[in-house]
Amino acid sequence: MMTIDCFIATSDKVSAENLLSCPLVSNVYSVSPSEIVSTAGIKSMAARTKGDYTLLYTKPQRLQLVKYGIERMVQVALDTDADFTYSDRFSVKEGVTVSAPVIDYQLGSLRDDFDFGSLILLKTSALKTAASKMKAEYEFAAFYDLRLRMTENKLPVHINEYLYYDVETDNRKSGEKQFDYVDPKNRGVQIEMEKACTEHLKRIDGYLKPVFKKVDFENDGSFKYEASVVIPCKNRVRTIADAINSAINQETTFKYNVIVVDDNSTDGTVDIIKEFVRKNPEKLIYIAQDKTYHAIGGNWNAALHHPECGRFALQLDSDDVYSDCHTVQKFVEGFHTQKCAMVVGTYAITDFDGKIIPPGVIDHKEWTPDNGRNNALRINGLGAPRGFYVPLLRELNFPTTKYGEDYAVGLRVSREYQIGRIYDVLYYCRRWEGNSDANLDVESVNRNNTYKDRIRTWELQARIAMKK
Repeated sequence: MMTIDCFIATSDKVSAENLLSCPLVSNVYSVSPSEIVSTAGIKSMAARTKGDYTLLYTKPQRLQLVKYGIERMVQVALDTDADFTYSDRFSVKEGVTVSAPVIDYQLGSLRDDFDFGSLILLKTSALKTAASKMKAEYEFAAFYDLRLRMTENKLPVHINEYLYYDVETDNRKSGEKQFDYVDPKNRGVQIEMEKACTEHLKRIDGYLKPVFKKVDFENDGSFKYEASVVIPCKNRVRTIADAINSAINQETTFKYNVIVVDDNSTDGTVDIIKEFVRKNPEKLIYIAQDKTYHAIGGNWNAALHHPECGRFALQLDSDDVYSDCHTVQKFVEGFHTQKCAMVVGTYAITDFDGKIIPPGVIDHKEWTPDNGRNNALRINGLGAPRGFYVPLLRELNFPTTKYGEDYAVGLRVSREYQIGRIYDVLYYCRRWEGNSDANLDVESVNRNNTYKDRIRTWELQARIAMKK
């Protein structure tokens, strides 16, 4: 009979009793949450486990299993010869139980915050092999390093069945969680995660050295405008005036314009745009999309291919504002001094009235000239505001999607070109109830994460192919 040794990040006796009620479980060991993410802890568990499989429970709260849940995990692991198995679960939030499915793992599921849930079944022989190859002494990134190593030959198996209950103690909305990975207080964690991911990319031949194609701004044709601020929008009657005012009042030493692309607004947004056009006919271009599907990516493409688009296209979301009147000037200077095909600035999180709120300034210092293009495959975004070299973007185009379109373009650009950085705060990202990502349900979060993982998969496949 198959046997399982369990390591649980809780000292709760009922959790241990629940596990031991399964006839397959031989031993249950209580470990601290820090042991599960440290190299010393991983190696200790790998040395202690004797069962055919090793079960990890990563939360300090009580574990409640669906009847025969462990047996089902083992059955699927045996049937598929899986080294790493995880399942859907129920989530208990403030006493309310809801379904909490997770998503399938794929080649590009490299982000260190991939949600496997809190119950993970590992084939012990594969765990021991992977642990024996771990050389770096991590305090935070050891489990991430372990799962990258264990998934290099076989992808994890996701059981689309609800096999346990997961107590959720983080009751924040989705929009409040999304900046955790770039919170400055987590910088030490991020440095370790970057190292583990970079070594993984080298092992699978997906790592790119810091060698880039050059861009030639001197021989790229004639542009009437040096830059264009691009504002895609739909139903932003409450915020579009702030965004446009922020864009048209920039002070520059060159000609620039503002391109507002409206995607069939029905709330009065168009009336506000037209009034701005009436007052600023030389500076403001209004593009009205037809009734076909465009999404944010399609709106960007409409602006990029407009004959009046400038040499550089600069992002401004329709509910955000630039930090001051010098943002466009700093962007263009950044392009010319850094000779890059894309430039990313720094932003601050604010409330609707412009007051800075936690986590405050987001500078994306995880982007370095030497390793940014590799680390970009681990993180879930490249920062804001973003500026693009238009001749290149007219070749690449944005994907016609309403989520992840900028990340997809950033990864594609970084495959061949350097991405420059500006560490001055150029942009205020305003958080309010109208943000499209303010409070997403689990299905929407899973759909978004699946798409970004898919983007990473395609990009990683392209980079590996470059080496052949």
